Amino acid sequence: MRKSGWTVAAGLGSLVLLLTACGGSSSSTTSTTGAASGTATQSTASSAASTGSASSTTAPSPTSKANAKATQSSSAPKQTADSQPSSNAGVTFPPVGTTVLIVQHSNLGWVMAKADGHVVYTYAKDSKGGAPSCTGSCASAWAPVTGMPKAGPADNFPGSFGVVTGAGEKKVITYNGYPLYTSVGAPVLSTKGNGIDGVWHVIILSESDISGA
Repeated sequence: MRKSGWTVAAGLGSLVLLLTACGGSSSSTTSTTGAASGTATQSTASSAASTGSASSTTAPSPTSKANAKATQSSSAPKQTADSQPSSNAGVTFPPVGTTVLIVQHSNLGWVMAKADGHVVYTYAKDSKGGAPSCTGSCASAWAPVTGMPKAGPADNFPGSFGVVTGAGEKKVITYNGYPLYTSVGAPVLSTKGNGIDGVWHVIILSESDISGA
C-alpha cells in the first residue's frame, strides 16, 4: 500500500511539472506573438509618419507662393501714361478771340465766310478805313464780325484783313478796309442777304484762292 501511495504521489508530481512546462511554453508563445504585432504596428506608424513628412515637405509654403507671385508681377510689362501717344500731337489751335475766315462755295460761287460756314457781307454805307456805320437796330439784323482775323490754313485771300474799333469798343474785322458783317439768323452758306436794299454784298472770290485747288 505504501508503495502504491508513493507511486501515485510521484505520478501526480510529474503531471504538475508537465502542466507547468506547457503553461510556460504557452506564455512564451503569446509574448512572442505580441512582440511581433507591436513591431508591425510601430513599422506601419513609422511608414505613415514618413509619408506625412514627405507630403509636408513637397507642399509649397505661403512664403514660396508670395515670392512666386512677386516674381511674376515684376516680370510683367508695365504701362505708364508716358507710353500713351498724344492724340493732339502736331495740332495747333488759334489763340482765344481769333476769328478764322475761309473761302467757301455757295450758290453764288466762291465767297468769303467764317469758319462756321456763315457768309460775310460788306455794307455800302461804310467808309474805307472807318468804323462800322451799321449800329443800333441795324446791328441787330447785321452783326459785325469781331475778333482777330486769321485766314484758314488752305486759303490765300487776294485782299488784306484789318481791325477797327466799333460800338462798345469791340474790335471789328475789316477786309480791304471795309467792316465785315453776317446776317443774323441766316443758315450756313446762305447768301440771301446779297443785294438787299442795294447796300449788302457778299465778297466774291475764286477757287484759285484755295491752296492746292
